[in-house]
Amino acid sequence: MVVVFFFNQCSSENTNFVSIAEIKPVVAPQPLPQPVSKKVSYIALGDSYTIGQSVCVTCRFPEQLKKKLESTIPNLSVDLKIIAQTGWTTSNLIQAIKEQQPTPDYKLVTLLIGVNNQFQNKEFSIYGSEFPQLVQTAITLAKGDKNNVIVVSIPDYAYSSFGQQFGNPSKTSTEIDRYNAFAKNYCETNGVTFINITDITRLGLTEPDLVATDGLHPSEKAYSLFVDRIAPKASEVVQK
Repeated sequence: MVVVFFFNQCSSENTNFVSIAEIKPVVAPQPLPQPVSKKVSYIALGDSYTIGQSVCVTCRFPEQLKKKLESTIPNLSVDLKIIAQTGWTTSNLIQAIKEQQPTPDYKLVTLLIGVNNQFQNKEFSIYGSEFPQLVQTAITLAKGDKNNVIVVSIPDYAYSSFGQQFGNPSKTSTEIDRYNAFAKNYCETNGVTFINITDITRLGLTEPDLVATDGLHPSEKAYSLFVDRIAPKASEVVQK
């Protein structure tokens, strides 16, 4: 008996055939890079307008500026130091900086000083010599980079209930204008950013919520308006 086996020939037309060469290896997805946190240091120099007399700690403008920068710039952390005290003149601030000896490695420096020179009837020549000294100190603290320094104008306390009862309000405003004009001219001549916020405080009589409960200093709302003007330049500085 003969057994015959029949084999079916594989057709070259078989569309189910896949060569090993055509099989692509499975590549595991690469993990996305994690965002890198950036920490910058900021020092605020000044007097009662910087330390935030009569407002909460987080209401003063340096704290509000810190919060605004951190909330608008991804992964940014701001380390804030303040050298300021109510009643300080330019002389007091110079002495305090000498005593505290902050390190000259700050990414951002703000300077707001001079109202107590005017309030205490100091000779204008003192401000004329000490304000430039403080600006140069601020530049030194900002790693020697003047572009990292922001000078803020002096508020006008004449437009507060206290200011209306103290001395001559018109004279107060005129003298504060003189201080601010000097500071602005010095800053512009030396390529330092000067930001005017004085006009905000001159709304204090028509908008009393811009004045703190002591009837003299800016309120949290007023400081938030300061920050609206300061923040664009500060944001540019910390992102360099």
